[in-house]
Amino acid sequence: MTIDRKAAIAAYKERKTIAGIFVVRCAATGEAWVGQAPNLETIQNRIWFTLRQGGHPCRSLQAAWKAHGEAGLTFAECERLEDEDTDYVRNALLKERALHWRAELKAEAI
Repeated sequence: MTIDRKAAIAAYKERKTIAGIFVVRCAATGEAWVGQAPNLETIQNRIWFTLRQGGHPCRSLQAAWKAHGEAGLTFAECERLEDEDTDYVRNALLKERALHWRAELKAEAI
């Protein structure tokens, strides 16, 4: 059992994360919020958790959640980034692409 656990921990630490840009939309109002994440697989859970708790730093997104609930919002990926060698390059690219998508979708920043 200890070997299985160690192998699972090692596999978890070695997993590839996919950085990218995402959008949260409100169907009722047409509002959109664009953000960037170093791991697209976990960001929706993080956002939904803070919205459920009532503590999301983006007030307009929190207001939309309060008015329309979880069912009124959708989450989608806009773009996945290729694997970058350094965090600096990845972060710079994330910022650049997030600005592009905010302009493209006429969205607020998350």
